[in-house]
Amino acid sequence: MTKLVPSAPRKVWMAILAKASPASLEKCFASLNSVPNYHFLRSPEIGLTMVRGRMEGTGQPFNLGEMTLTRCVVQIAGSAGEAIAGFGYVAGRSQRHAELAALCDALLQHQDWHETVYSQVIEPLRQAARDRHSQQEAQVEATRVNFFTMPRGEG
Repeated sequence: MTKLVPSAPRKVWMAILAKASPASLEKCFASLNSVPNYHFLRSPEIGLTMVRGRMEGTGQPFNLGEMTLTRCVVQIAGSAGEAIAGFGYVAGRSQRHAELAALCDALLQHQDWHETVYSQVIEPLRQAARDRHSQQEAQVEATRVNFFTMPRGEG
């Protein structure tokens, strides 16, 4: 029987796959030599989802609006012949992005593929996200204005 992958790391890699740019994901995925055959349990489909917010971050929830979402589910065969399903949910209308995210999710659950996909796809995408975040922080810091108050003449 295949060893189950803990859910916390799966949440992390699914977030990385969903937030990656489609071009970056395609480039990293191309570095994998040959992937196992897969078939769609749910072909990539575009739909809407409701985005919710909370008053002051912790208060009453409210509907913020709808956003476009693309989802896909693929299935591959595991080491012992069992079926492994991979899910891909991405913001926007990129069907290929959802397909690659689902395929990477399935491969990351496969014992024989986990390390390869993690090192060749997830880590480069994670580093690219960190670099983007650092660059945005630097841009924000460069335009920061520090306001100060002059002491009043009271004494």
